[in-house]
Amino acid sequence: MSSAPNSICIIRLSAIGDVTHMIPVVRTIQKYWPDTQVSWVIGKNEANLVHDFENIEFITFDKSNTFQGYKGIRKKLKNRNFDVLLCAQVSMRANLISAIISAKMKLGYDTVRSKDFHSLVINRRIEKSNKQHVLDSFFSFLEYLGLNDREMKWNYALTDEHLQFANEHIQAERFNLIISPCSSHPLRNWSAQNYAAVADYAIETMNANVILCGGPSELEKQIGADIEQLMQYTAVNLIGKDTLKKFIALLQGADAIISPDSGPAHIATGVNTPVIGLYAASNPERSGPYYSRKWCVDKYDMAARKYKNKPANALKWGTKLEYKDVMSLIEIEDVTTKLRELPQQ
Repeated sequence: MSSAPNSICIIRLSAIGDVTHMIPVVRTIQKYWPDTQVSWVIGKNEANLVHDFENIEFITFDKSNTFQGYKGIRKKLKNRNFDVLLCAQVSMRANLISAIISAKMKLGYDTVRSKDFHSLVINRRIEKSNKQHVLDSFFSFLEYLGLNDREMKWNYALTDEHLQFANEHIQAERFNLIISPCSSHPLRNWSAQNYAAVADYAIETMNANVILCGGPSELEKQIGADIEQLMQYTAVNLIGKDTLKKFIALLQGADAIISPDSGPAHIATGVNTPVIGLYAASNPERSGPYYSRKWCVDKYDMAARKYKNKPANALKWGTKLEYKDVMSLIEIEDVTTKLRELPQQ
């Protein structure tokens, strides 16, 4: 584009990790095109992460009530026509929303990454790229529009309450290690026994203050309880006891986090906390924590050879290897080695 558009609407409903990847894209628009009106169609739960960002219109979609969600978007955006619609998600749900929204330019993915009738709801495509990180793919939308700079900032809004919660649990004189053991995809989860062993190692060898974090689901609470029971030492178990913003405040004060491929690993990127990512079911080069890929335990190629009988580079980019026991390819020593390699605060 020869000039900044007057209005941009972004479709990125979920998940938390992908929403975090979209944040610097939005920050870039705000910095370099300050007069452009930005609207963001986002999942109701994911909106909790960003709802207090300034100068953005958030249009929430309740995925638990899909029909009413479509009706709400149609009603809210009736008689509106955006200059640009960034169709940055290719699910059937997102594609239907793209069809509802009116825009002069509907910019979507190349043919290789298109699915679920994505091609029918767009009129422009970003450039094809064989091997992009998800965050880089989002910036490809701005590059198509002629904006090549990046504002790699997240700037989460935290209140005194959030910071006070973190101060109550972060111990400045110790190495503060968060373990966020669960992904929303259970087959990406490592075992409680292995987490317990790593936690004990960190406490014994690094005088670590180990904090367990996670959501309020029964699975997460059970895994947290299992880790505590299997440990020889004591961790602080905050699973189900914090909010999303309190968790961000904890991350901001922590020295590192251990996590599978999940939202917390990507939230940590936004507060510059090193992530030891546990990757076997997915490829860290595509969906790893953006600034911490060197700290990831990467068993994706080993998993590809075991379950697909071919190396990772022979798989379609983005292939998930969510098989039972795939995460058992990650050994305890793999993780403790990464811990030792982390910069000591």
